[in-house]
Amino acid sequence: MSAFMISAMQSGAGKTVMSCALMAALKRRGLQVQAFKSGPDYIDPMFHSRVLGVESRNLDLFLQGEAGVRRSFSSGRGDVALVEGAMGYYDGLNGGTEASAWELARTLQLPTVLVLRVKGTGITLAAQVCGMQHFRPESRIAGLLLCDCSGRRAEYFKEILERECGLPVLGYLPPMEEAHLESRHLGLLTAAEIEDFQLRFDRIAQQAERSIDLNRLLELSAEIEPAAGYGRQGSIPEERVSSETVQPGTGSRDKTRPRCRIAVARDEAFCFHYADNLDALRQAGAELVFFSPLHDTHLPEAEGLWLCGGYPELHAKQLSENNRVRREIRERVLNGCPTVAECGGFLYLQESLEDPEGTAWPMCGAFPGRGFKTGRLQRFGYLKLSVEGDSLLFQAGEWIPAHEFHYWDSTENGADLTAEKADGRSWRCGWVTGTLYAGFPHLHFGGELPLAERFVKACSAYGKHENNR
Repeated sequence: MSAFMISAMQSGAGKTVMSCALMAALKRRGLQVQAFKSGPDYIDPMFHSRVLGVESRNLDLFLQGEAGVRRSFSSGRGDVALVEGAMGYYDGLNGGTEASAWELARTLQLPTVLVLRVKGTGITLAAQVCGMQHFRPESRIAGLLLCDCSGRRAEYFKEILERECGLPVLGYLPPMEEAHLESRHLGLLTAAEIEDFQLRFDRIAQQAERSIDLNRLLELSAEIEPAAGYGRQGSIPEERVSSETVQPGTGSRDKTRPRCRIAVARDEAFCFHYADNLDALRQAGAELVFFSPLHDTHLPEAEGLWLCGGYPELHAKQLSENNRVRREIRERVLNGCPTVAECGGFLYLQESLEDPEGTAWPMCGAFPGRGFKTGRLQRFGYLKLSVEGDSLLFQAGEWIPAHEFHYWDSTENGADLTAEKADGRSWRCGWVTGTLYAGFPHLHFGGELPLAERFVKACSAYGKHENNR
């Protein structure tokens, strides 16, 4: 499998559109493409998955560690792996390069193609690219692509950049209405919200075929030999999944593992899932049953409950009006059903949640707290969590890597965990017990700690207890 990274000097340079254009164009050639996203972002991988029909995976050195990243990367199958970088190429933790796209490219030995926006510049762009090349001894930068650039301007910049930087300019995407994607407070609209998504990216891919040298791009790619297996275990148990779930593979069922069913919220309001989290639960022995707090009339029978992040604030009225599911979730949580509720899922479990207009709507009421709009990012970025005693997911003395990204806050954030940033700031957060993790921090189950195994073990024990009552 050949592999390369698409990155840029800053956010907003067009990485996601360019990445999806290349994925679609390579797919049109009959190649099997595997997509990855550097860092913790949920939204860009949704675009990848929608373009390819194959689940995109996150590669996050902070959340997973090097071994976890290599495991996730080795799960890729196909002819070509495309990794989309996050933010600026060198931008990492606390003003350094740790956990940056560059560090990921260096770890996996990936050549990197920079996407450049040329508007408002000339030869100064070459100076910036030269700076990027020489900022670190092993930059991994192997080529350039121009975004939102006409053919005539592309020829002009190609001559300058190749002369001054010694890097090949592989092509360009011109200004296109189809490439303009709307955003909101957490970034781009999700792929599912773009009604003409397929038509848009078909047209963008056709343009990429005309104006980008795909053969040269593939020649610059590195040959990677993926290892066999997924995650910590080598097989994925059989399971019942929704029709929209993209399956990365199948494997034999291991009957010696704890067996349980976990109800996983998945709809427009709850859409932030890491593919590796779901795989880790499957590998630990869970059967995943997807349901919609927005649309379903009942909570499925299950021994565990996962409420992920997303946009519950945009659907607060509809969530509130689904009284039966709210009541069933509240009863299930209070009855001790093992539950993980991250960010949006955490807000959903509380007493009420404001919509964007400021109207507060009743939520599940499993514990105190009112979710409210703040208008700005709250406690954004990487952090580590610690806990004094053992709980559903964590053991005393552990440091758990996590990430926060939210504009809504709560009057009751919990105080069972200590969160600490790299710059030394710390605060209390989260509700944790032997059957509960609820808080704003997002967790990655593809790292070094056996979080999925602990969750599945608790769900299995709960199921046995309920069956013996």
